[in-house]
Amino acid sequence: MYLLGYDIGSSSVKASLVNAESGKCISSAFFPKTEAEIIVVKPGWAEQNPEDWWENLKYATLAILAKSDVKVEDIKAIGISYQMHGLVCVDKNQEVLRPAIIWCDSRAVSYGQKAFETLGKENCLSHLLNSPGNFTASKLAWIKENEPDIYEKIHKIILPGDYIAMKLSGTICTTIPGLSEGMFWDFKNGQVADFLMKYYGIDMSLIADIKPTFSEQGRVSAAAANELGLKEGTPITYRAGDQPNNALSLNVFNPGEIASTAGTSGVVYGVNGEMSYDSKSRVNTFAHVNHTTGQTRLGVLLCINGTGILNSWIKRVIAPQNLSYDDMNLLAAQAPIGSAGISILPFGNGAERMLENKEVGCSIQGIDFNRHGKQHIIRAAQEGIVFSFKYGIDIMESMGIPVRKIHAGKANMFLSPLFRETLAGVTNSVIELYDTDGSVGAAKGAGIGAGIYKDNNEAFSTLEKLEVIEPEQSDSQTYADAYARWKYSLEKAMK
Repeated sequence: MYLLGYDIGSSSVKASLVNAESGKCISSAFFPKTEAEIIVVKPGWAEQNPEDWWENLKYATLAILAKSDVKVEDIKAIGISYQMHGLVCVDKNQEVLRPAIIWCDSRAVSYGQKAFETLGKENCLSHLLNSPGNFTASKLAWIKENEPDIYEKIHKIILPGDYIAMKLSGTICTTIPGLSEGMFWDFKNGQVADFLMKYYGIDMSLIADIKPTFSEQGRVSAAAANELGLKEGTPITYRAGDQPNNALSLNVFNPGEIASTAGTSGVVYGVNGEMSYDSKSRVNTFAHVNHTTGQTRLGVLLCINGTGILNSWIKRVIAPQNLSYDDMNLLAAQAPIGSAGISILPFGNGAERMLENKEVGCSIQGIDFNRHGKQHIIRAAQEGIVFSFKYGIDIMESMGIPVRKIHAGKANMFLSPLFRETLAGVTNSVIELYDTDGSVGAAKGAGIGAGIYKDNNEAFSTLEKLEVIEPEQSDSQTYADAYARWKYSLEKAMK
């Protein structure tokens, strides 16, 4: 018995085939092999053709089936993970009306800001748990004003994952978590956010039918089965945005559990069991995969632009030539906790929402020409990245999320022992590193939705834990002092 998972990213589409009993991925593939095109018509815009997602999904599906000896009738369920906040517009024939406006497109910022000011900060935050911002609803408002001919033809507006499910099954539907990530969900009243829809002049009929995250959301049609080589009637039983799905992939379901990634940018995603929000809107809050009307489970998403990109800049500009990341870590470990007084603010990759959309830039403070060497700067860079995570985690804790355990894949910055130890030490949290990815998580999510697994604990009982990092209590005050010095530098820079 097997499960099929898809991860629809802006760079590529990945497919994984998972043995339901062992939990192991037996075949995976991604397309395109070079990074997928992002259409930039104007500065700040970012679009992709949804048809390209489907073509790449087809290639990936055919590749994993060719590499395995699995009979397609033994694939019992399909799950979908997808890039969040995208907008796909389809007509009554399920034809795409224009390229999708994807997550990193910023054309609707002014629309969301105006809505926030007009409808009222407290009103928006108490109902949406966020500012309307540059999310999907605001992008649709942009289309309504700037492309009225397109808007008039829209039958349904859907997210990237909804589009893939539609192509697989011919059924158009969405989920509450999906609606919440687009600012279409009113948490206070437990319904579609009619007050925001009314403000934007958006017809409620454009919202697709709502299905539970873990449920049958359609079955593979004859046409899709013929294209993909799958069995007609295979159920689609799970879908979620990439960050909630990453948390699911790491078995993060309960309040106080945290999922984190630290690539070019960094993400901390925490689960909250209470309906709360940050009054300064420094984090985003969406319905988590297991949120229901009877069980509050909110995903609080913190995104930091300036993280791993600082480490790569240090390697390119500061570190000795040809020094590997592993060698950099060894060199940094020669410096003491706190980098002998150096503090680095890592925010050199644009404005940070966590910092109330201020662009404070990257700065290095406290250098003593007679004491400090490359090892101190390299360590201070990693500590600065960690301290930015700690700053965001403090915001989460102020919202009622007690952070005690951090789950992460063993990749990117989490490959650095110094990074991991510093994060554990300054947050006083246990870090657990796992071997997983989004498409495998989506496959297991499908297993939950199909009833193959009774719950998430059974689904992820075979999740391979690679390493556990415990905070070193004897160093806690040293970490706290270094963080306090770094935070003081940040607060000066923000004035």
